[in-house]
Amino acid sequence: MAGAALLANTLVCLPTGLGKTFVAAVVMYNFYRWFPSGKVLFLAPTKPLVAQQMEACARVMGIPARDMAEMTGGTQALGRRELWNTKRVFFLTPQIMVNDLSRGTCPAVEIKCLVIDEAHKALGNHAYCQVVRELSKYTNQFRVLALSATPGSDTKAVQQVISNLLIAQIEVCAEDSPEIQPYSHERQVEKIVVPLGEELVEIQKTYIKVSDCISFLVNGQ
Repeated sequence: MAGAALLANTLVCLPTGLGKTFVAAVVMYNFYRWFPSGKVLFLAPTKPLVAQQMEACARVMGIPARDMAEMTGGTQALGRRELWNTKRVFFLTPQIMVNDLSRGTCPAVEIKCLVIDEAHKALGNHAYCQVVRELSKYTNQFRVLALSATPGSDTKAVQQVISNLLIAQIEVCAEDSPEIQPYSHERQVEKIVVPLGEELVEIQKTYIKVSDCISFLVNGQ
């Protein structure tokens, strides 16, 4: 999977806990070495995920800590400008990336590798989609590695992710794939249906009534 991601924009689909971050770390490290003045980015949708992925990648990659930076909503714009100028490997939220691209703070032409975690979110006008669109205005010389355990609920959603993230290659392993069977653990799933209870049933009925009224007013039916 890492080999494929080095050669083409790739969507890697692996069950949780089976190595997506490791694949990302290998790809990021190679682009870090290949382009001595290039920038390598890892985007995650929330601040806790950004911190988690930075810690996980740092354990795997041979990239010096002095070249790495974390940027989230708590990082001031002036501070981010300084980081863009002095660091090479960034872990950040897509909203920050969109803001800095629009301001001209982010050196777009220097970006060589863009890793997108939870890639199934790249639908409609999500910040992930905005990042790729904005970045493409400045350069097409960057690699995209998209990561997801569940790429989409249906074919249409998956195709949207593929189109929005400029994906050319898909690498998929399911929980029952022979390649990962030796590394996965058998799970026993017990389904427990919990009744709503009287209070929640009343709330549900009220909600349905309100919904019906709104539908009637909107549609005139």
